[in-house]
Amino acid sequence: MHKTNVYDRLFLLDVDDVESGVPTLSFVESPHYDRERCFMAKRKNTAQVVRELVEPIATELGLLLWDVRYEKEGSDWYLHIIIDKEGSVSIDDCEQLSRTIDPLLDQLDPTENPYYLSVSSPGLGRTIKTDFQLEVYIGRPVKVRLIRPDTENNRDYTGNLTSFDTTTFTLDNTKIITRKDTAYIKAADEDWEEI
Repeated sequence: MHKTNVYDRLFLLDVDDVESGVPTLSFVESPHYDRERCFMAKRKNTAQVVRELVEPIATELGLLLWDVRYEKEGSDWYLHIIIDKEGSVSIDDCEQLSRTIDPLLDQLDPTENPYYLSVSSPGLGRTIKTDFQLEVYIGRPVKVRLIRPDTENNRDYTGNLTSFDTTTFTLDNTKIITRKDTAYIKAADEDWEEI
């Protein structure tokens, strides 16, 4: 049996049984491991460092990495990993990803503060922030809240997202909204209502 120093290698996720989809951790050098990245992690944005590590693993598990947030809630820090997939995300999906990335995050040690790891689905009414997320929602209904009322004295719009670029996005092929004037964009899932 070959002994591997976990400080020199990260675990590589290897799905041995394709039918059951049960992952096993093999003690070999991972293509996701980068010694320099481990040392540089504290200099980069924590969420971005974690995204770079988690995204290929989530993909291997058939999941889509929707968002990574590292934020303080009260006196505690939380690392939120938000995943999605065709159909719906199950508790088993969240648990499987959490158990897979937890030892990798311990080794990478991307923060100076202790934190709670949370893996969840984006849920209904998910916030849409990135170009990737906007691309996913092209042709689908969204709710937009402006920072302040526009020239028509409206602050809220709902419609199908039809296009976007670096400065604007368009609803229903007619309403052009400037990104810098937007407080947030959320999915307008039919069962979701803002509280």
